[in-house]
This record gives sequence, structure tokens and C-alpha cells, in this order.
Amino acid sequence: MRVRAIRGAATAPENRAEAILETTRELVETMVSANGVAPDDVISVFLTMTPDLNAAFPAEAVRMIPGWERVPLMCASEIPVPGALPRCIRVMIHCYTARSAEEIRHIYLREARCLRPDLTEGEDRSRMQPSSEGS
Repeated sequence: MRVRAIRGAATAPENRAEAILETTRELVETMVSANGVAPDDVISVFLTMTPDLNAAFPAEAVRMIPGWERVPLMCASEIPVPGALPRCIRVMIHCYTARSAEEIRHIYLREARCLRPDLTEGEDRSRMQPSSEGS
């Protein structure tokens, strides 16, 4: 087993608590499912949101997932870079896994697919805009 980081991002449809919580939960559940991660494998989770999202803490959504109540979580605000993707929630899960770095599946949902088209599987890359934004 090695320590690895799994990255993910998704955009919330609006700045409402329900939208932030639903988007965060979908993103985290997709990340752990795609990578075979159980709560006991997780060391910590770092969550960020762009400054235009402030109606809820994304960690609240993670705490509602069964088994995740004791996982250490940290929220922060993204740097407000002009032109950055709006309403974006980012997640980094630090975990133990037997998977190699090449086997880790990083997840980018909705408009956030444009952040890392090189890691987005099965998407039509011709309609994605490359981004110089940090992922």
C-alpha cells in the first residue's frame, strides 16, 4: 500500500447550500467509487471552492456520507484568479491504496472537465477548452 492523492473537481449549478452539498457529495462518491477507496483508507480530504460559492461548507456533504464522520476534512477558498472557472468545487483525497499513480482515476465533472482534459476519460475533447488554471 502507498499513499496517493486523488483529485477531482465539479461545478455547482448555483450558489445555494443544496447545490453545493449535492455537487460535493456526487464528486466525492464518484472519486471513491472509481478508485475503490473505503473510508478507512482515507488519511484526509482537502476541499476548496471558488469565492463565488459561500452558501455552505463542502465538508458538510462529506460528513453526511456513511462512514466518513471521522475522516479529517479541511475547507478553503480558491485564489480569485480573473477568468477562473466559476462555481468550482475541488477535492483532494489523500489515501492508502495498492494502485499505482497511473491507475488512479482523477474525476472532473460538468464544466470542470475543461480543467484537466488530459485526465477526463470518455469525453469529447474537441469541445473542451484548454485551461492554464491550476487544477
